Amino acid sequence: MNLWADILRWLHVIGATVLFGTGAGIAFFMLLAQRTGRPEIVAHVAGTVVVADTIFTATAVLVQPISGVLLAQAIGWPLSEGWIVLSLLLYVVTGLFWLPVVWIQIRIRNLARRAVAENRPLPDEEKRLFRIWFACGFPAFAAVAAIIWLMVTRPTINL
Repeated sequence: MNLWADILRWLHVIGATVLFGTGAGIAFFMLLAQRTGRPEIVAHVAGTVVVADTIFTATAVLVQPISGVLLAQAIGWPLSEGWIVLSLLLYVVTGLFWLPVVWIQIRIRNLARRAVAENRPLPDEEKRLFRIWFACGFPAFAAVAAIIWLMVTRPTINL
């Protein structure tokens, strides 16, 4: 193995760790904030979540496919390998759930901020959006977990 491949593997593992860890952490803190029912807490946590998603998740989302393709080339794995193809498909699935979640958490933040400014409870729309946000997390989280499993085990998958 050469140094370039080692660096790419390290970047790829760090990116996967950031995606998985940030997603789990964001879900945990948003759930705890939502359970308080307190608009000021939801507004603060949702605001932090939006920033964290922008800095960490979005960066990892960009790094993962680049580092993955370069790593496959450096090691000599064809991109047509079954586990790589399946990983890429799951990556797309993750993105299909993540993109609406980004919009939803911005909306949740804004609704909670408005509730704080107007000294009102969280509106029903915020609660409905949170349920959708939370539901979208399960398939996205499962897809990322499956991608990590595929990366680690590299099973033979004939497509």
